[in-house]
Amino acid sequence: MFTAQEIQTARGTIQYRRESLTGIQCRISPVRLKRRLDADVSMQYTADGCPFCPGKIDAATPTFDGGFRILHGESVTFPNLYPYSAVHTVTVITKAHTVDRFRKEQLSDAFLGMIESLRGSEGYQSINWNNLPSAGASLVHPHLQGIVDPVPSYLAGRYLAGSAAYLRKHNRVYWDDLRARESGSDRFLFEDDEIFWSASPVPLGEREVRGLLPIATLDELEPYVDPLVSGLLTVIDLYRSLGTYAFNVALFFDKPGHDRGYRAFCSVISRINPNRLCICDSAFMERLHQEPVILTLPEDLGRLFREGRTRS
Repeated sequence: MFTAQEIQTARGTIQYRRESLTGIQCRISPVRLKRRLDADVSMQYTADGCPFCPGKIDAATPTFDGGFRILHGESVTFPNLYPYSAVHTVTVITKAHTVDRFRKEQLSDAFLGMIESLRGSEGYQSINWNNLPSAGASLVHPHLQGIVDPVPSYLAGRYLAGSAAYLRKHNRVYWDDLRARESGSDRFLFEDDEIFWSASPVPLGEREVRGLLPIATLDELEPYVDPLVSGLLTVIDLYRSLGTYAFNVALFFDKPGHDRGYRAFCSVISRINPNRLCICDSAFMERLHQEPVILTLPEDLGRLFREGRTRS
């Protein structure tokens, strides 16, 4: 499923990894963990002026045609005021401005609201989450973003094309073979109600974890919302145990009406904690070379997960 080339330097080992299906590449340099960039969260955020807080959200956010917003539990869903996609919606997850630990029902309600806002939209759909400003969130108040485009984003397009090519060549579904291969690897984390979670062997971000779903489209997601949320919370708890609070989530779907061997997947990466120096964990390699520099070996992430389960 991937290839790895290892070289030794005077200061440590570097691995170059390449995913066979897509050609996506990364480099892993565990010695860079010694820089200790991910210090404790050092910024406090107040609710002053937050448009997503109760008392402000009704006046500050737009409505769908017909003058309504979608309400599920605490969550509120509405069109993005500043869209960068053909369809772009926002789901405010909680009434609270900041959240120490999310409850399962909070996230489940938020995903249900997001699904409702995207259902029926023509194109390639995804559900996304930037948690905290160091992960790209423009607002601290936790919220999901849903986008729909007439063509898939670059990463989704690579996996859609790769899945179709794999099916034609092998007469098997790539994602089934991937599950079988990863279930016996050190990268495997857990499986919950048909959703398979493991550390990505060729990570696109620090400590990337992938959740592989048994479906292809957003229209099929609703029965899997609860196990998806349970898995996400488990991954978030893993990050917290490692001292990281910021993260990104993206959930990629095919558009309806196609059978090309694709399966939806959820990608989660940890990000550096907010800090007064504004240090970021993305630089020229990630943004310009499109090849991320990773600190944690995926196999080590599996070990850390299992050690944490043993202690608890």
